[in-house]
Amino acid sequence: MNTMHDGAVQVVKNCLKIKEGEKLCIITDKDTSEVAESIIKAAKPITDKITLFVMEDFGKRDNPSCPLKFPEEIKITLEKSDVSIYAAGVREGEIDTFRHPMHSVAEKNRIRHAHMIGITEEIMKTGMCADYEKVREVTKKVHNEIKNADMIRVTTPKGTDIQAHFDKNIRWCVFDGNITEDMWMNLPEGEIFTCPKNIEGTAIIDGVLGDYFDEKYGMIKQTPVTLKISEGRVIEISCSNRDLEAELKRYIKTDKNSDRIGEFAIGTNLGIKKIIGNMLQDEKFPGVHIAMGSGFPEITGSGWECPTHVDGVMLNCTIIIDGKKTIMKNGKFLI
Repeated sequence: MNTMHDGAVQVVKNCLKIKEGEKLCIITDKDTSEVAESIIKAAKPITDKITLFVMEDFGKRDNPSCPLKFPEEIKITLEKSDVSIYAAGVREGEIDTFRHPMHSVAEKNRIRHAHMIGITEEIMKTGMCADYEKVREVTKKVHNEIKNADMIRVTTPKGTDIQAHFDKNIRWCVFDGNITEDMWMNLPEGEIFTCPKNIEGTAIIDGVLGDYFDEKYGMIKQTPVTLKISEGRVIEISCSNRDLEAELKRYIKTDKNSDRIGEFAIGTNLGIKKIIGNMLQDEKFPGVHIAMGSGFPEITGSGWECPTHVDGVMLNCTIIIDGKKTIMKNGKFLI
């Protein structure tokens, strides 16, 4: 089980659990059309009520200062759908103009939505072909260990040493690939995250950065980004790749909360054996990632908003809960 069709069957049957006759809306782009077609092929034996939209049919996507807006035509179809899939590449600015409005429609209408931003054939053959029963088992075990934590410390051989503190009124969100009407999910899945109350320390992002940075810069093992964090905000950024450093510094000035740590997450997909330079999959790799920007208040209850969100993956993590229990050492789960 390692073909694109196998991954598509997982999307349709294991994660979205599409039922006979349900209305399926698929949003894709020209670069990702083969993935979309494989999902359509997997879904057709179950339902023939499938509508496909290609984003480039609604405007150009090559101008970051004027990103594509979520079209009314797609909105109308999506509102009437039972299930939806977004399988498309990343473009700068579209997180606010296209994806956030799309998610709002899915949430308001309780649509089972699979978000596959930056999906590739490689991911369909790897992360989407993981044993999702195992993913759910591991995710549940990790959640049981961390859900009542007051503080989690993360260290890495490269020099990460952060302490994240948590508010029990802000929810831990479990994303194990079991998509329901109450919770849309990224695919492939396998992570647990929350919005931390506070983070202090130094984070060395030596895996990959999210939003559009992964597509532009790929893996950054050789040019890691150092984040100095104080009172939950990034106060200093340094990187030997000066273009990346300057661009990330500009990014976290987009909004008053763009420099705020909005996400602390643990990847739990044991089917992913290495990072590939694509955040959609790499954030599910066993370990820790944090994000600057939105804390997803609609699901975590964080109480503040931000139009930007950029994740950063740290490799070979050691995770210690409340100074007592180590649940991961050098990237390997101990539970």
